[in-house]
Amino acid sequence: MKKQFRINSDIKKAETLPADFYRSEKVFESIKESVFVKTWQFIGDTNLVSFNETVHPFILLEGYVTEPLLLIRDKEDSINCFSNVCTHRGNILITNPGKVKQLVCMYHGRRFNLDGSFKSMPEFETAENFPRPCDDLHEFPIRTLGPYLFVALNPSFDFDDVINKMVERIGFLPLHQFKYQKSASKDYLVNCHWALYCDNYLEGFHIPFVHDDLNKVLDYGNYSTEIYEHFNLQIGYAKDGEEVFDLPEYHIDYGKNIGAYYYWIFPNMMFNFYPWGLSINIVKPITINKTKVSFLTYIYDETRLHKGAGALLDKVEREDEFVVESVHKGVQSRYYTTGRFSPTREKGVHHFHQLLASYLK
Repeated sequence: MKKQFRINSDIKKAETLPADFYRSEKVFESIKESVFVKTWQFIGDTNLVSFNETVHPFILLEGYVTEPLLLIRDKEDSINCFSNVCTHRGNILITNPGKVKQLVCMYHGRRFNLDGSFKSMPEFETAENFPRPCDDLHEFPIRTLGPYLFVALNPSFDFDDVINKMVERIGFLPLHQFKYQKSASKDYLVNCHWALYCDNYLEGFHIPFVHDDLNKVLDYGNYSTEIYEHFNLQIGYAKDGEEVFDLPEYHIDYGKNIGAYYYWIFPNMMFNFYPWGLSINIVKPITINKTKVSFLTYIYDETRLHKGAGALLDKVEREDEFVVESVHKGVQSRYYTTGRFSPTREKGVHHFHQLLASYLK
């Protein structure tokens, strides 16, 4: 029987997820199908398939979900995503990115068109009721935010709702001009449960206690969190004289000193917009005790890169790692059960815990 959790919708009365959520191998495994298979994942930008008739094979959340997928830009310039598994005997279809006219399985020669449809198969002339719809490659839905691509295996919500709401605030930014910088991107291995990393991200409560440099540039008193159905937004207000966005007059926040927009999308994606560009953080479960966090850097204005809330990101990450690894050790205690939420500072964590409990029902 699947373990169930309940989070009171009233944050003033609610308790956090209990310690056994973070300690249970069964819960960790059930999250794979109950949460990650039913939600959306960032897979990269459109440069993965820069030209028509190109393919890019990849593994979705390798080591956890581990689903082989294939990104294709067809001759009509449409980008689609398919299963990268041949429908004959389950061979991985494409192993290297590149330019193709059709998809050919190297095991027995089954061929597919670039729209995923079955094309031909040798030695099947006498097969009855063949081909069938299941001989086509399974297609998965794709959504885009500017150049950024998202895919879902079996989505439980419409990602357009997330994108449309995000665009209300960051739509003024020329996202297609943001340039990926590999040298400023990095993977971090953190010795903690993946959800503890998200818990930490979802509140600014710890900033004055953990991030001395960040606290010097952010106005902690005005730091705020806005909750939406499957994502939330933390707004980092900057202190006077610090780096802020040049917001257009029509913008909802025009006239305010905004140093950062921190978007979290359920269950494991962070999109951190700064005046210099964008830091995407993807939290990837490996084991119940180990998590990989990928920091992907997209730069728009390099002159502002080392200023304000978006400066010293590596230092901030190391400080966060120290804290969440300590919390991971703490929740193993037989004397810790559950905690309470700060109604003013932990709305994002409360939202996250409600969603996890709902998806695990």
